[in-house]
Amino acid sequence: MAEGFGERLRRAVTDRGALCVGLDPSPEVLGAFEREDTLEGVQYVALALLDAATDAASCVKPQVAFYERFGSRGYAVLERVMSEARAAGLLVIADAKRGDIGSSNEGYAESWLSDASPLASDALTVSPYLGVDSLSPFVTRTTTGRGLFVLCATSNPEGRALQGARTAEGVRVFDDVLSTVARWNADATILGNIGVVLGASAPRGDFPLRELRGPVLVPGVGAQGGGLDQVRRLTEGVERSSVVVSLSRGLVGEGASPRSLRATMSRWRDAIAENL
Repeated sequence: MAEGFGERLRRAVTDRGALCVGLDPSPEVLGAFEREDTLEGVQYVALALLDAATDAASCVKPQVAFYERFGSRGYAVLERVMSEARAAGLLVIADAKRGDIGSSNEGYAESWLSDASPLASDALTVSPYLGVDSLSPFVTRTTTGRGLFVLCATSNPEGRALQGARTAEGVRVFDDVLSTVARWNADATILGNIGVVLGASAPRGDFPLRELRGPVLVPGVGAQGGGLDQVRRLTEGVERSSVVVSLSRGLVGEGASPRSLRATMSRWRDAIAENL
């Protein structure tokens, strides 16, 4: 049986720290590298970020949107970036936020979590907001060693009304998502393969995170306004080796040279370790 994603992530965080580097070649990030918004610029920036992350991060998270806007050629670059990240010993979390129903989710799961796919990632971000149980095709794939990060309570204000709404039983929607993920992880001996995404500035719900038995991915730090003090409060009581903190734009603010990137990533890795 393949080793579970949760255990691989726990070991990677223990060995290499909790920094997750966003390989997000947005126009803004391309500008920091003084590169034009072209496919060539995207590839250059993604590989430069990946190279700097090798010694400072446990995982990388390419945001698929910045590649797929170039069509098939963009996906070819994404495949290369993911392949080189794995060769460097980094876990790859594909930030695709997939989520549909029925056969559509079967197709998405085949694309991102199948060994036979060139887009196969160690873990995938998915959205539960067409019904949490609609994610079952993805959940099934986690038995083969892949992982999921289910969007739960995000940092963007636009999501608060939906995520914080009450169900007919009076439970907040994001607490219901957390409860469901915990149920999926119930049989995990150490750390389950199914985690959640909790934005740094998201509210802490009623569900006790220590019962999640899965990893927690925290974006929204740095350029998005969140601080490590918020991450610490949000994840209080959670096993440290199950938490990863994602940064992207905040990593290029002090310069985009290889030396600057490595220094910035190392500082963030150390700061995360000291504050969580």
